[in-house]
Amino acid sequence: MWTLSLGFLQLGGLLGGGSSPVDLIVYILLTVVSFAVVFMYGQRIQAYSALRDVRINLEKLQGLKDRSRKEAIDYMTTNMKAPKDVQQRVDQVLEYFTIMPVDMDPSGIVGKIEHVTNQQDDRIRAELKSIAPQADPVQLSVEQNILEVATSLNLLFKIVRHFYIQGQKTKSIYIIVQLQMILPMVIQEADALTSAIEAFKLAQPIGDGLGPIVAGKLMVGKEKTTIERETVYAKNEYKGRSIIALKAEGPMGTVGRPHIGVEKILNDQTNKISTIIMVDAALKLEGESTGEVAEGVGAAIGGIGTEKFRIEAAATQKDIPMYAIVVKQSLIDAISVMRKEIAEATDKVVERIHRLIEEKTKEGDTILLVGVGNTLGVSQ
Repeated sequence: MWTLSLGFLQLGGLLGGGSSPVDLIVYILLTVVSFAVVFMYGQRIQAYSALRDVRINLEKLQGLKDRSRKEAIDYMTTNMKAPKDVQQRVDQVLEYFTIMPVDMDPSGIVGKIEHVTNQQDDRIRAELKSIAPQADPVQLSVEQNILEVATSLNLLFKIVRHFYIQGQKTKSIYIIVQLQMILPMVIQEADALTSAIEAFKLAQPIGDGLGPIVAGKLMVGKEKTTIERETVYAKNEYKGRSIIALKAEGPMGTVGRPHIGVEKILNDQTNKISTIIMVDAALKLEGESTGEVAEGVGAAIGGIGTEKFRIEAAATQKDIPMYAIVVKQSLIDAISVMRKEIAEATDKVVERIHRLIEEKTKEGDTILLVGVGNTLGVSQ
């Protein structure tokens, strides 16, 4: 007993600088109480701290959502000469949703998804034309892009708010902490979407327009032919080979329908395509340089997969090899005004295309070049 008391006194001397036994006892009691509080209420304290962090980010998301909505309304009233009372119509558009087809039986699912997404796109376009009938095609496409940003931010905000309220109600540390962990990436994506609005308003080329710029370089001075809605192609030659360059029709902010264009060109027996080369932007990994050019094989095209499926099916049916050239960039770069590094990479891509043609084809062959991406501000 004496030894234990002496140990406590020595501990008190170390911690309290020669404090009395009473002080030591108080210190021990406070320590025990602190451990008990942490043991019993630690998760709840952590939950409150995480909820506070989530609430701050949720308020930021709400600010970005409100800003994008205001930008959509301002562009309509200022540039498209829409009526001043378009707020209600815009709010209705922001709440539009698309129900994906049932996929329990995957047979024919691609055609069903394409049908639904085309219907969604047509409805938004029709809605914008009814609101501002005097707007030109470029303005309509710009407003559609801004509304897509506003719709995405609106959905992000509502999802985060849903789990935030669920966390408040249940006090579940697992819901709250998971939300807290993914919020930095959500905020990064929201910031990138918001920064894209300025590029859209100015109708300037964005990073995702790299593919159309490359295709456009091979279409300069050549006759352009519309092959599908908002999709054009032109024929060129290089060292005894024929090149058919395909891209979305600019300078509207659209990606066109390159998959249907590819199908029609491949099914035209007069073309006799021997090789397909696709050019697109690609999201870079952290540590990679913006504007870095990479080569590969396959269909270089994003989206939900319907376009890629149809291009792959058409090429496979005719046993045509597909080569891909991509330029690395971040999400922010892809939807912001095109950076100098990306613009300069277009010339490098053209050089890679010429080298591929020389190495993989022979004189007399016909090559289909597909420039994939949003062609905002990029003419033919």
